[in-house]
Amino acid sequence: MKFKAYLLDIEGTTTPIDFVTRTLFPFARARLDQVELTESEARLLAVEREEDQRTGAMPPQLVAPYLSWLMDQDRKSTGLKSVQGRIWESGYKDGELRGELYPDVLPAMKRWRMAGSKVAIFSSGSVHAQKLLFGHSVEGDLTGLIDGYFDTTTGGKREPESYVRIAESLKIKPSEICFLSDIIEEVDAAKLAGFHSFQVCRDDSITTTVLQITKFDSDCLV
Repeated sequence: MKFKAYLLDIEGTTTPIDFVTRTLFPFARARLDQVELTESEARLLAVEREEDQRTGAMPPQLVAPYLSWLMDQDRKSTGLKSVQGRIWESGYKDGELRGELYPDVLPAMKRWRMAGSKVAIFSSGSVHAQKLLFGHSVEGDLTGLIDGYFDTTTGGKREPESYVRIAESLKIKPSEICFLSDIIEEVDAAKLAGFHSFQVCRDDSITTTVLQITKFDSDCLV
């Protein structure tokens, strides 16, 4: 089946999860105390800390410890993601970082674009961080193959409404978009929004009743 657009998750789908946990997160954590917050980041983090205090979470008060604490919580914090993105930008530009990709990703993206389909990204990482990863990848600069980027400012990845907004932004009907992710809850949310949606299984230990796609060259993905 030919789709007008392919929407891709990053971690576990286009990029090994351990690239994020083994490389990106430690790189950012080691440099948190060197960061000066932008006005927007300071505002977002202040609101988030107040909410943490209100719920009795007892977050650290200083900026760097609080950012590190958010990372320990695996918090999908827009302020934190912005800070991480700026740190990673320096690493990518200096050549210390290169975005890792599974070997079947670039051929698939080229094939889809050659067929006239759009390619877009939806990740919990900021749009800035997404562009850095694909712009400084081990395969070179792939941003010319990507038509759109979406992050948590669009909405949660497990919320059907987020996928409705993405379809509206791409100006394509949900039924004409294929979403690929390794997280079944995200796959289900996209399906509820009317997308064709499949779980990408890079780990043989994963078992599920939905169609599993272990490579992007599956027969059901033109």
